[in-house]
Amino acid sequence: MGDRPRTIAFTTLALVAFAANSVLCRLALQQNAVDAATFSSLRFASGAAMLVAITGGGRSLRPSAGSWTSAIILALYAIPFALAYVRLSTGTGALIMFGTVQVTMLIGARRIGEHIGGVQAFGIGLAVIGLLYLVWPGLSAPSPIGAALMTTAGIGWGLYSLRGRGAGDPLLQTTSNFVRSVPLIFLASLASIAQFHISPGGAALAVTSGALATGLGYVAWFAALGGLTAVRAAVLQLAVPILLSEPIPVRLVVATILVLGGIALAILTGHSARRPG
Repeated sequence: MGDRPRTIAFTTLALVAFAANSVLCRLALQQNAVDAATFSSLRFASGAAMLVAITGGGRSLRPSAGSWTSAIILALYAIPFALAYVRLSTGTGALIMFGTVQVTMLIGARRIGEHIGGVQAFGIGLAVIGLLYLVWPGLSAPSPIGAALMTTAGIGWGLYSLRGRGAGDPLLQTTSNFVRSVPLIFLASLASIAQFHISPGGAALAVTSGALATGLGYVAWFAALGGLTAVRAAVLQLAVPILLSEPIPVRLVVATILVLGGIALAILTGHSARRPG
């Protein structure tokens, strides 16, 4: 498989996994089947176990693999993401999360010298308008705490994605970072020990989210990042809310055209990855 088809395949798998992860998280928390902190701990512990099993454990557990900085950023995303979904509606959460991710990654792209042309900027704007059009009917005044938590999660995910673009072996690096993040997430979850509760269904949703949608989804995403500029990686993630939308035929069709059309413009016109020297 050539580089372009490989990037497209991994990107598609990753975006579907991200959407599935949000669905599983919402199901678990909105049904009160598990508390948010325990969900996060189980999610990343099962994700780490799955990745260690895939890699055989040895190489991924070497001190030289991964980094504590990436693990801390991963934890910075994990717990706020789950806690925010307890307080925010789907539409509001999607706007805050993916808007923050895009801003974070676009700032990062500028810092590393990637150029954003006029047509590319128009495509990004078109995609954002499509996302707003899709979720606007479900928007509500956000909880300040929920909005702050989701913003923190978006910054964390954006920074982690930027760091992942430079990973030489995405599977090895992701596995090591997951393993390192588990004790950090567990320690952070102790702050919510008073809210601890879990049911068999909640545990099953958390493990499924971790082992499949998170662990394998992240491997696909970082495999895709090798063939994407930071700008393209940021814009592509605006497709995730489309996968999560409610079945509203006309609105969904229009929003899909705007978002995916904007993404196509931003990607296909972004030939130059860096500013001329």
